[in-house]
Amino acid sequence: MNDDALLPRPPRRTRGLLLLGLATLALAGAAFVLRGPLLMSAPTCLAGRWHGCYDTFNGVVFMTLITLPLAVLVAWVLARRRRAAGLPSAWRLSLAEVGMVHGTVPWVWMILMPGAGAGVVPGRVSLVPLRDLVTMGPLGIVGNLLVFASLGFFGPVRFAALASVPRVLALGAGCSVLVESAQYVLWLDRVSSVDDVLVNAAGAALAAVASRRWWRTAEPFPSDGPQPAPAPAATPAG
Repeated sequence: MNDDALLPRPPRRTRGLLLLGLATLALAGAAFVLRGPLLMSAPTCLAGRWHGCYDTFNGVVFMTLITLPLAVLVAWVLARRRRAAGLPSAWRLSLAEVGMVHGTVPWVWMILMPGAGAGVVPGRVSLVPLRDLVTMGPLGIVGNLLVFASLGFFGPVRFAALASVPRVLALGAGCSVLVESAQYVLWLDRVSSVDDVLVNAAGAALAAVASRRWWRTAEPFPSDGPQPAPAPAATPAG
């Protein structure tokens, strides 16, 4: 007899607390690594200055971490409502939805922040692949990879139709094209580059690969609306 087979599985609450502890340690480690840039951007962000905070990489990371408890609270409220309604996988569904929004909106906001010559300088386009990649630098490449990373990570977990790396890649590219087009049309004094689209889409695809173990085995989530009652089976004649 295998003694391991006789050991009881840890209760769900214990597994949840373990995952929460691991997430807390990961967040603390990220904050420790980024403590220098975060401390530099904190005074500007806390003073409510648009430029110097919401249009910078450090400011976006700082505001994302500051609003993380609010995002967790929203996910908790949504999960409780869904559990009360008897929906399965309430926590997984709620975390995926909140994660997509919380991890994507700040980066899109930063991209759409107007530059110094907004409204005066016409839109500029760079359509030569890999030409701007050299001038991005490590920070620019990392920032572009993170723009739609949350969408790529949580999207397949939430929507079964996105449970494919090529589909997530196409979604990231499409969203990036929309953002780059908005920069050009609105004259935000930014360059709409094809390299931004390529790196944004690659970030979404890499994030989808990272979350593959969750969306490969996940069952399709039911909608939150009322489910139609099953039709009664027909009784055989005779």
